[in-house]
This record gives sequence, structure tokens and C-alpha cells, in this order.
Amino acid sequence: MSFTESYETVTGTKIRLMRGGKGAPLLFLHGASGASRWLPFMEKLSETHEVIVPEHPGFGGSDNPEWLDNISDLAFFYLDVLDHLGLDKVNLVGQSIGGWLAAEIAVRNATKLGTLTVVAPAGIRVKGLPKGDVFMWSPEETARNLFHDQAFAEAMLAAPPPSKEGMEILLRNKLTSAKLAWEPRFLNPHLHKWLHRIPVPTLIVWGDDDKAMPVGYAPAWRDLIPNSRLEIIENCGHVPQIEKADRFVELVNGFIGEVTR
Repeated sequence: MSFTESYETVTGTKIRLMRGGKGAPLLFLHGASGASRWLPFMEKLSETHEVIVPEHPGFGGSDNPEWLDNISDLAFFYLDVLDHLGLDKVNLVGQSIGGWLAAEIAVRNATKLGTLTVVAPAGIRVKGLPKGDVFMWSPEETARNLFHDQAFAEAMLAAPPPSKEGMEILLRNKLTSAKLAWEPRFLNPHLHKWLHRIPVPTLIVWGDDDKAMPVGYAPAWRDLIPNSRLEIIENCGHVPQIEKADRFVELVNGFIGEVTR
């Protein structure tokens, strides 16, 4: 199934969008590595949903606006995006930083949301359970720590070096991720107080061998969000949508189908 690439200007900020499929809308919010291309899990989800994948301001081909200082700014911006795109009863899915962002959106205003899925989200702290410090990992450590199955890491490490343009995008993504999550590290100290405000059915997905956001965070999210369900994927690292794409799509589709029928 084909997808389209376009640019939308929302409240003066231009963002790059990928879009494909038919059905109820599903908005996917990417993590720190960005969303430069249409991936297999997006293709699978587009068989049952209209999948919309924006690049956040400061990432990839989107503008880097002066107003962007923190994750709260992005959350309010995406409320404008929902209005701009005319989305209603949207299935909001976010991974890592994107999962944190999805939760920040939902605690502010969930009137346009049908469901919420957060995948190994950042944003809260569990005492005694340190997160992986991705800002300090070398490229090889990053590749190996993202995945349980090291074949994925080997493929990532064996990929040809990016072009000059690709390197510039990687640098932009890292700089914006640092702006959003450097201090305090991947944390909004106040978010845990407000997760009870999320009123929509919520799915929490985690890999059991996540070295960036340890799976011990998963029960904390489940306990903080009412009407939430936790699914842990075995033999999986920080990016279930890539490492276990079929299982990830099965969980998301099954959850959305069950709670919206």
C-alpha cells in the first residue's frame, strides 16, 4: 500500500507528514531517532487504519521553531495539529519520547482521542530503577542496547554511512532530543501527578529486555493510568514496532478493535 509525503504548516510551523491507508485515523508519534521513512509496521497498520506519521518540530524535514523548549511545548503544538488536520476519535500511538509526548497530550486534552497506546514511554521516574543514558552511549552501544535480537543491531551497524544530508538530519534529531530530555533526563517531574486525567482506553506496550527504559517502569505506568492495559513482549528491546513488528501490530489492532467496537 502506498503512502504520501507532504508538508503542513500549523500555527506558523511547517512539519513533514507521511500518510497512508484507510480506516479510523492512527497518529504515530516517533521517538528520538525520528521518522525519516515509511517502515514495515506502518505499512501493516495502514491495512486497517489511516496512518499519519509526522516529524516533530526540530526533527528531520520539519521546521525548528524558536518556541520549542520542552515536551510541554510539543504537547500543546500537537493539540493544534489535531485541530488543523480535522482529526477526531484518533488512535494516538507513541514510542519512547513519542510515548511520553502522547501521554502529555492526553493529560491536557483528550477530547479528540479515541484510544492511547504508549510504547516504552519516557517521562516518569521509578526510584531505584535507572534508565539507560542514551546520550552517553556510543553508536555501537546504542545499536546493541536498542535490541534484544542482536541481528538487528548487526544490520544497523553494517548499514552504509549516511550521506551529508543524512548526517545533518541525525544531528538535528539528537540536538532536539537533548533539548527535550537532557535535564532532567527523560523526565517531567510532575507528569506522574496528572496521568490519572487520561480518560481514554490506554494500552501500554513494553519489551521485556528494554535497556533504555527498563521494563520495571511498565507497572508504574499501568498503575498511574486508569483503564489501562499492560502488554509485555518477550525477547524484545526498546523498539517493539521494529524488532517484533507483527506482534506489535497484532496488539495495537486487537486493542483498538476491542475497545472501539
